[in-house]
Amino acid sequence: MKSRQQIAPLALLSVVVGFGVVLGAWKYGAIQEAEAASANQQEPVESITAVEAQQREQRPSTTSVGTVLALQSISLRNELPGTVSRVNLESGEIVDAGTVLVALDVSVEEAELAAHRAEAGLAETQYRRLSELRKSGAVSQDEVDRAKAERDVALAGIRRTQAIIERKTIRAPFRARVGIADVHPGQYLNQGTLLTTLQGVGTGVHVDFTVAQQVAEQLREGDVVKIVSTAADTPMEATIVALDARVDPQTRNAMARARIEYSHRLPSPGASVQVEVPVGPTRLAVTVPVSALRRGPEGDRVYVIEQDENGDSRARMRRVQAGTVLGNEVVIEAGLSVGEQVAATGAFKLQDSALVSIAVPQVAQAGSANNSRSN
Repeated sequence: MKSRQQIAPLALLSVVVGFGVVLGAWKYGAIQEAEAASANQQEPVESITAVEAQQREQRPSTTSVGTVLALQSISLRNELPGTVSRVNLESGEIVDAGTVLVALDVSVEEAELAAHRAEAGLAETQYRRLSELRKSGAVSQDEVDRAKAERDVALAGIRRTQAIIERKTIRAPFRARVGIADVHPGQYLNQGTLLTTLQGVGTGVHVDFTVAQQVAEQLREGDVVKIVSTAADTPMEATIVALDARVDPQTRNAMARARIEYSHRLPSPGASVQVEVPVGPTRLAVTVPVSALRRGPEGDRVYVIEQDENGDSRARMRRVQAGTVLGNEVVIEAGLSVGEQVAATGAFKLQDSALVSIAVPQVAQAGSANNSRSN
């Protein structure tokens, strides 16, 4: 009995050990097959476009926030009180110089004008009659002078009444865009009531901005700055027309004014814009497309295309120091030389030492196709 009790565990142990050996052998064979398949598998190739680092002239710049001002801008108010008889104020509408915007009731003034004209006509007739009689000595010179004075007073009354009528007819002093207005016929206006605002259009705008004292000392009238606005797709050029002679003692900043000439996409008066102000002399800089620069917590980098020992193209990660963005290009301050080839389109999917295939840009392909057809 004791021998049978000892044989059973040994038999079970033998079965377990045998199963483990078989399983280990199967697993080892599977690993060997996977390694063989991996060795035969080709390295993945990333398709990219590449460009050479270019050299271009670049002038360092600083940025400032500017405020857009119309070349002509007024708050429209009435000089005299009165009741509104006619309104031509459409908010946002562009009006030409001389357009009647608001007309006050002038019925009383027109009646006074008619009376003054009648008095002036009678005084003129009396003056002429006495002038003729004076030639024959029938009247004295004093009577002639009195008649002339009465005529002049009547004519002055006409001019005065005409001036009042004109002041009650409010016209646009220049071509402008009408602001928000809330004036209606029949409304009584006290003297000096704000009617609307007028912003001149069609002649450009001013941009006022402040710069540090050191920057202001380098600026001159006629220098060109760039204006970045949401109203335009691309930066606009503006010419400095004035520099404040005084530096703010609190901020040590100076005010400058630039002018943007007429454009169909001028920023609106009062809008905030970004002003790029040149600082220092022009220098040569290395630039690459913005798409070639990769930014991250560890710093800026680009992928430089190099040939390996087999002649294949590989992307090597290179740490660089990026500077100012110039439109679609970025200045590389350090870490890259002119003429080095870097990955542009597709750089986001690269890793160091990745095998790459440089694709021909579509524009170049189209040009090649046209050349082949022409040949």
